[in-house]
Order: sequence, then C-alpha cells, then structure tokens
Amino acid sequence: MSDLTSPAPSSLPASRGELPAAVLWDLDGTLVDTEPIWIAAERELVAAHGGTWTHEDALTLVGNPLLTSAEILRERGVALPPEEIAAWLIERVNAQVLANGPTWRPGARELLAQARAAGIPQAIVTMSYHRQARVVADALPPGTIGEIVSGDMVTNGKPHPEAYLRAAEVLGVEPRDCLAIEDSATGARSALAAGTATVVCPNVVPVPELPGLARVGTLAGADVRDLFAAGRAARAAAAVAGEATEPARERA
Repeated sequence: MSDLTSPAPSSLPASRGELPAAVLWDLDGTLVDTEPIWIAAERELVAAHGGTWTHEDALTLVGNPLLTSAEILRERGVALPPEEIAAWLIERVNAQVLANGPTWRPGARELLAQARAAGIPQAIVTMSYHRQARVVADALPPGTIGEIVSGDMVTNGKPHPEAYLRAAEVLGVEPRDCLAIEDSATGARSALAAGTATVVCPNVVPVPELPGLARVGTLAGADVRDLFAAGRAARAAAAVAGEATEPARERA
C-alpha cells in the first residue's frame, strides 16, 4: 500500500465549480515511469528472436495500442502472434512492477491525493491491458482510481477518442468537463478528440504543439484546478483560432 497522504485543506481548490468532473490519467509515462521497463522487455524479446532493438526504435512505440506495437515487433523478427507478444511483454513489465513497486512520476501521487481529497472521480485510460493497470491502481489507497479503461477493452486505440469517451461515460460525466493528463502526442490527440481539457507532461518523447493542448514541464507542485483551467483555456483559444479538435461524439 502506498504511503500517499492527502494535501492540507488549504491546498485544495476553493470552488467546486472550478474543479473537473473527473481526472483521466494515462498510465505509462504519465502516472508511473514504466517506459524503461517496456523498452528493456522489447529489447529482450527482439534479441531472443535474433534481432536488434534500439532505444530509438522503442520510442516509436510510445503511446501506441499494444497490438499495434506487437505488429511492429513481428516485422522486426519476433515470430509470435501479436496476442502472444502482448501477453509476454505485459507479464515481463508486471513482474518488475510487482517486485519493485511502481515508480511514480514526479507529482503524480500528490495530484492523485489532491483529487481524491476533493472528491473528484479518477480513472486510468491506457493502451496497456487491464491487468497491468490494475497492478498500479491496487498500489494506491482504496477508492483513488474508480475506473480503468484499457487497451483490451476498446475497439479503437489511441489516438482514436474511444477510450476517453468510454471513461467519461462509465464515470457518468461529460468529456468536456474532464481533465485528461497525458505524456505523448498519441494520447493527447485521443483526449483532445474526445473533447476533454487536456494537459500533456512530456516524458521520454517530445510532444509537438497541438491546437487545444496545454502543457507543463512537471506535475510536481501541480494543482488540479490550475491544470483544468489551463486545459480549458487552451481549448478555448484554439476554438477562437478555428483550430480546435471537434469532439468525436459531435461529428456527423
């Protein structure tokens, strides 16, 4: 069990109207720093099949649906069905996380605690599979993560908005009232297309400027209210400029 503690009441947003209806967290690279573990597992798997997998190769997979990444690994010589590749990688990563505990991204636990203390529902929205997200959610105090929407629960992976739309639906809130936190361009495009207020905190890969996207250099010291305001302001500015991503549910 994590030693997560709630922030002092004075650090919480003062007005409920200024808070998001829910906080939707990407997992790998945003909530926990598992990208190095994924990269090591990919390298091990490719090498076992006689190939070479570089750090630069691995970065091209960040944010992808797992089966999409598995197809790329097959093209690099891994002679297994995509489902077996995905299962092997998940087991390797989960074994490391279970053995050593999650490596939390700076500020993530504190922001989780802040949202929990304010009564804001939270969900993990990830292209990793449910059993991996569950390992991380179970390392937090009960009730911190209310829902998980994972790559094995959706038909269309990120950057398609399905995962974020589903997370809002299961939490019973509107996507436009949610705050999504991401670390990759693929994930940010997914959240923006769903209509959320979206903040990116880049980790292992750079994220280009995208209409409607707010960004921070770190979540350390972050405030839920301020992140939500930044995401909404970025969407509003993009709308004024005629650049906003149209929410998927409103398309004809």
